[in-house]
Amino acid sequence: MMIKKKKVVLSYIITAVLLFALFLVAVNTGSLKITPKELFDGLFIKYNKTVATIYDLRFPRIFIAMIGGAAMAVSGVLLQAVMKNPLADPGIIGISSGASFTAVLITAFFPTLYFFTPLFAFIGGVVACLLVYSLSWRGGLSPLRIILVGVAVNAMFTGLMSAFNSGTGSTYSGAASIVNANITMKTWDDFQTLAIYSAVGLVLSLLVCSKCNLLALEDKTARSLGVNVNGTRLMISGIAVLLASISTAVIGPISFLGLIVPHIARLLVGSDHKRLIPYSMILGAFVFLLADTIGRTIASPYEISASVIMSVIGGPFFIILLRRSDKRHG
Repeated sequence: MMIKKKKVVLSYIITAVLLFALFLVAVNTGSLKITPKELFDGLFIKYNKTVATIYDLRFPRIFIAMIGGAAMAVSGVLLQAVMKNPLADPGIIGISSGASFTAVLITAFFPTLYFFTPLFAFIGGVVACLLVYSLSWRGGLSPLRIILVGVAVNAMFTGLMSAFNSGTGSTYSGAASIVNANITMKTWDDFQTLAIYSAVGLVLSLLVCSKCNLLALEDKTARSLGVNVNGTRLMISGIAVLLASISTAVIGPISFLGLIVPHIARLLVGSDHKRLIPYSMILGAFVFLLADTIGRTIASPYEISASVIMSVIGGPFFIILLRRSDKRHG
């Protein structure tokens, strides 16, 4: 069924407004409070000590949550398009944990290469993706087999990370923050690293919207239209792994974000990737920032990691989708 244009435009506007409102709430979450006018004046007109403190401590975390959420959501959209699998998610099928494990090793042993950590994480994500694809292949790729193998690969890399973290006594604070998906102490340098690499991946994702739509067709139909199906799948998979790995290198492994957001987005704007991918960026930023803000307030003055919040929400969501997929695919 075609999604009405009015509904699509309204979804974009409402989500963007909610994201801006949540941004203001996140800025005021903590011991320091500020009004929107004071915030604007302190940023653009005259110096304000409270605004300066918030700018240094909260703004990097907020922007990292938004960009990381957008990247993970789009990665989920691309993986689901490539695999034709509604259950595909970079966290569930092990890509995030593979990237995270590589990022942990680089952060712990080669801290001078920090700016290039996303590139090494990308290599780890590619390795994890190849493992899932190769171990799932039996004359074809079954959606549920990919998930089962992915869960095993994810468990393996997660176990390696936990063993490393425990074996070093958690003395590498940067590595520990990646293992625990903790964005509490992130700085503007972390934001710059994430923003530069994510911008590349997100722009590439917008350029392959049409190709994602073509992959929704039967392979024979796509080939008859002159599409190199296997080459297109590899290219889009590479972009998806890049986005997931970049985010994981900075914010740690986040499961279910790339699963939940695309499904909600399809209900609101439809399956046309020209609409779906840009909207998933906005919605992904909102969902992850919301999870982080809830984690900061629900047990104040203590914090719960956004990854834990996403797991609590995403677990039941995944089970529901798994049951529906089982009925569909047998």
